[in-house]
Amino acid sequence: MTTRPDTAIILGTGLGKLANEITDATSIPYKNIPNFPVSTVEGHCGQLIFGKLGTKDIMAMEGRFHYYEGYSMQEVTFPIRVMYELGIKTLFVSNAAGGTNPDFEIGDLMIITDQINALPENPLRGKNFPTGPRFVDMHEAYAPHLIRQAQAIAKEKGISVKEGVYLATQGPTYETPAEYKMFRTWGADAVGMSTVPEVIVANHCGIKCFGISVITDLGVEGKIVEVSHEEVQKAADAVQPLMAEIMREMVNRS
Repeated sequence: MTTRPDTAIILGTGLGKLANEITDATSIPYKNIPNFPVSTVEGHCGQLIFGKLGTKDIMAMEGRFHYYEGYSMQEVTFPIRVMYELGIKTLFVSNAAGGTNPDFEIGDLMIITDQINALPENPLRGKNFPTGPRFVDMHEAYAPHLIRQAQAIAKEKGISVKEGVYLATQGPTYETPAEYKMFRTWGADAVGMSTVPEVIVANHCGIKCFGISVITDLGVEGKIVEVSHEEVQKAADAVQPLMAEIMREMVNRS
């Protein structure tokens, strides 16, 4: 394996099929990597991929880990520590989320401009790792230049995108109408169960981040209906080509 990536992608919900576009690929199952957790969520394959996306050397996580699976925050974010040691400078993340912004519809893509940590624990709790300071500045958790680049690419490609704040909860339950209403008053435009811990640790490591959510259900009063994991995956799959196109272009321009 001769690839030397400085870019990593976490292929969460909505980006899984992008793995098929990685050429010269070497795949390593998580179960074969010392200290790596194993993804237990349907639709998350569970392997590291090293190869090329277009002309760019990349490292990709096909499947991520969640606090609700029973892992500690340190285990959930362990792959980000590995990325740092491997020389990763830029991290792209994707997720599925429930939209709390009344202007959103199912199938919208939301560029994440900021985040809210509503999880019960911070992944930096405990002894400080020397990758960053004890108290990490998060005023630009998502790199402004990457956000601008995504906006420009979406405009070039004629892809409609929203922007907003992503909030992470513990899960695995979907939110109640009252919880959605509360999160909206907090300033959240979308709610999910991932991403935030990864971005916190990436910022601690000095890794620049970009994130995008696919709105797979709505937490807006009058639009809330029963939702299942299968329906979330179906909604994400429907817009996967658009999300992949933006990410593909960003990786090759980074």
